[in-house]
Amino acid sequence: MKRIKNIFLTIILAVIAVSCVTKVAYKEPDLQLPEEFRFTATADTASIANLEWKQFFSDPILQNLIEKGITHNYDLQIALKQVASSQEKLKQAKYLQYPDVGFGVSAQISKPSKNSMNGQSLNLFLGKDYVEDYNAAFNLSWEADIWGKIKNQQEVSRMQYLQTYEATKAIQTQVVAAIAQGYYNLLMLDKQMDIAKSNLELSSNTLSITQKMWESGDTTSLGVQQATAQKQSTELLITQLEQNIAIQENALSILVGENPNTINRTIEMSDTSLPQSISAGLPAAMVSRRPDVRQQELFLLESNSMVGIAQANMYPALKITATGGVNSFKIDNWFQIPASLFGSVLGGLTQPIFQKRQLKTDLAVAKLQREKNVLAFRQSVLNAVGEVSDALVSNESLKVQEQKATEQVQTLKDGIKSAQMLYKGGMANYLEVITAQGNSLQAELNLASVKRQRLSSIVDLYRALGGGWK
Repeated sequence: MKRIKNIFLTIILAVIAVSCVTKVAYKEPDLQLPEEFRFTATADTASIANLEWKQFFSDPILQNLIEKGITHNYDLQIALKQVASSQEKLKQAKYLQYPDVGFGVSAQISKPSKNSMNGQSLNLFLGKDYVEDYNAAFNLSWEADIWGKIKNQQEVSRMQYLQTYEATKAIQTQVVAAIAQGYYNLLMLDKQMDIAKSNLELSSNTLSITQKMWESGDTTSLGVQQATAQKQSTELLITQLEQNIAIQENALSILVGENPNTINRTIEMSDTSLPQSISAGLPAAMVSRRPDVRQQELFLLESNSMVGIAQANMYPALKITATGGVNSFKIDNWFQIPASLFGSVLGGLTQPIFQKRQLKTDLAVAKLQREKNVLAFRQSVLNAVGEVSDALVSNESLKVQEQKATEQVQTLKDGIKSAQMLYKGGMANYLEVITAQGNSLQAELNLASVKRQRLSSIVDLYRALGGGWK
């Protein structure tokens, strides 16, 4: 007995030793990150992505829209349901190490041939030509996790749960950014509408002056026609802007999970404020902050565990089964204790030998999938660094563009005043006045567009750095 016990302990120790050797360790890929983002003046550990979205967006109306979006946006709600589903699977995975236990009850009546040995034996010993069998038993089955297969399966479930969690954060960053950009686009359209209405008033005045001059014989009917066309162009622009405003309001309403409706707003684009200090931080910090990059790394961790499972499937499996309950060939003494009690225990070690190369193929495929996920992880990091760099260069360039566009607007406004004075004094024709008004209108519309683009570039930078999910 002692010798058997020593042999058993030796086998267990050997199995544990081998299992430690066959465990697949995770090695983080070399991402070759730059020390700092392109277009940054100095490397700074601070980052605007560390700000919660309520701190980053100070406009109360925009905050209310984002709050609605986070609560009611259907894409986010679907993602949260996926998280809940993965969480249930994770809870179930924690019980993989426990045995399977079942309970079954069966009743059977068999009538063998009278000419068979069983039939003659029944008549001889029991005095009847049939036999009854009543069984009620618990069944237990358990596989020892000697190669870490079950542990790796649990790790896969945990990685899948974390993937859905990171996916939800990624969707939230997109929803927050989309709402902010839609809101700023709406403010830009409002500004362009004000510009167009102001220009319409100016065009109406020009048309009135031209008509009076035509009536007095100081100009031709062509001047009246050109002034009328200028006014009609502005009226057409106002109609187009009304359409765009309504469409943008509808898009924002849907983003926040509501039916298309008017979006109340009380401020102008010039009153909007975002953090003045735009710091991107370090690329290494961005990798750990961006949900989509973290999700891609979790795919890699999952595939690493899948390699461990495929490898463990090639080694022997130790399974223990046990059955116990009550059994009788008569129903009246079926539950007679202890006479009807029975039990059995079976332990077996199974080593796969020939599986049509299936196990080897599974391992090779799992390793290739891991290599694919390494490449996908590196690509996601590269894309993220590129998005941040694009947002940084856009922000810096749009600062200059906004300054130049502001100067251009002021120059053209001065040009309108000069053209009107010269026109009234007969030193300029109607075409010069109309051209000056048209150029000024286009410049003001362009300035509003540049301001909106700059706001969007800051929002893009915030999202690209991983901000918006806190």
